[in-house]
Amino acid sequence: MARFIVRVELHNANWNEYQLLHAAMTLHGLGRQITSSDGVRYDLPPAEYYGDLNMTRADVLARVKIAAGSVKPAYSVLVTESIASDWFNLPISQ
Repeated sequence: MARFIVRVELHNANWNEYQLLHAAMTLHGLGRQITSSDGVRYDLPPAEYYGDLNMTRADVLARVKIAAGSVKPAYSVLVTESIASDWFNLPISQ
């Protein structure tokens, strides 16, 4: 299983379109939270997603393109496969 961090920018999008993107990304196994080694869940910055998935970066990119394209025809995507992540000052998920 690999860890992925994904950033999506919907071009000229509004808040409602990002809400649709969040739902579409969840269906593809990518959420808006990340969990620390001590089990605390943190919210990621806007339009960033995290997932532990059994697929390649190319597979993740293909899924994200489907999700983003279902909301808006113009978008940008960055998919990063990660060994580990550190962060600072992310809000704890409610």
